[in-house]
Amino acid sequence: MRRRALVLAARVIQTRGQHLGLKTFSGGVHPPTAKGLTKGEAIVVAALPERVVIPLRQSLGAPATPCVSVGDDVKVGQRIGDAAGFVSVPVHASIAGTVSAVGRFPHPVGGEQDAVVIEGNGSEEWHESVRPREDVGSLASDEIRRIIQDAGLAGLGGAAFPTHVKLSPPESKPIDTVILNGAECEPWLTADHRLMLEKPEEILQGLSIFMRALGCERGYVGIEANKPDAVQAMRKAVPSGSGLTIVPLQVKYPQGAEKQLIQAILRRAVPAGGLPMDVGVVVQNVGTALAAYEAVHLGRPLTRRVMTLTGTPVARPSNFLARIGTLVSDLVEQAGSLKGDLAKVVSGGPMMGIAQFTLDVPVIKGLSGMLFLARGEVHAAPPDPCIRCGHCVHSCPMKLVPTTIEKFVVAEKIDEAVRVGLLDCIECGSCAYVCPSRRRLVHYFKYGKYLANERRKAQATEAETKEG
Repeated sequence: MRRRALVLAARVIQTRGQHLGLKTFSGGVHPPTAKGLTKGEAIVVAALPERVVIPLRQSLGAPATPCVSVGDDVKVGQRIGDAAGFVSVPVHASIAGTVSAVGRFPHPVGGEQDAVVIEGNGSEEWHESVRPREDVGSLASDEIRRIIQDAGLAGLGGAAFPTHVKLSPPESKPIDTVILNGAECEPWLTADHRLMLEKPEEILQGLSIFMRALGCERGYVGIEANKPDAVQAMRKAVPSGSGLTIVPLQVKYPQGAEKQLIQAILRRAVPAGGLPMDVGVVVQNVGTALAAYEAVHLGRPLTRRVMTLTGTPVARPSNFLARIGTLVSDLVEQAGSLKGDLAKVVSGGPMMGIAQFTLDVPVIKGLSGMLFLARGEVHAAPPDPCIRCGHCVHSCPMKLVPTTIEKFVVAEKIDEAVRVGLLDCIECGSCAYVCPSRRRLVHYFKYGKYLANERRKAQATEAETKEG
């Protein structure tokens, strides 16, 4: 009954949003936003950590290759890992100190990954390569892309796609529009909201940098309407004649997904299996835009980010400006430690986040928040059989039939699952959220994609063997 009530309430909210004239997409759900703990908390600069663990894998694509050794002294902003190809980003030291280890350590996306450990010396001395740039106005588009690539930028909204790759579409796919995602539709998280309130001018300068790199003159910032203060702050910061527009959006999850943003703002549909550049659009996060401003204007590589530490078990929920590599356990201490009966820790938000097995995981470029849930907030009842209610179909923003995909994955009929849209799933969790039978749909979709990827690798290896 509770699930049905939530679905009905969602449809009422959707209707109200349409009556207000707010832009949106088809499908989606309305989970409680739960942002009250931190939306009013100004960004706090986290204390300088004594030790950082900086993973070499911090973006989609190949992990960076370490270019320092144990015993090396490093400064803030110094490169410690080189990009291992075009779809890869370098990583940089976030504190000054000495490299104490290069090995495998816990990673917030799961398991262990190679990382560089730096023991701090207490100083915040920047590397001599980090200096402000005075010739920004004369930079060509290829120079902007190179600066962004060298700075190690990857999408700060969570996907962590290398920023320079998005800014390098093929000539056959010209870009006419850049959209910044300021929706922050994931429940509990407020890092982007605070950035828009506290750094609106810098964010818009970052958007202009993206537009210059792509040679387009139209830019939008999409913000959910439950952040009217952010809408106002960003509109106030828009320079006249800049070609920038702030767009309030209906409050609905996953409003911040790039294909849904494009549909809501431009009414363009990205084709199945396609990318935003197929319809002339590039989508970036507001935090990524701020990082682009700092890279191009200040000459600073990506060594820190704003992330939300929240949840009812947290004594002082906060929005931290934390250095990459800072352990979450250190941030918890700065937030007054934990209280009550902790049941689960999730990197990211409750819809798309990943459960953690330790607090000794580091802040990475794509970590927008860490959520702590009490025992009464976690529901672990086993799933029931599908009752064919169709709620998942109604809520899917990609217009898929989740139950059919699940059926094929469970039977390991991966070709059939791909045929009916497995690879188009954005793993937003809307289907699982509305499912009255608590089917673990996203779990199966992730597993199905893993099997599909392994099959592609096997086929590629077989083809190479035959050619050899």
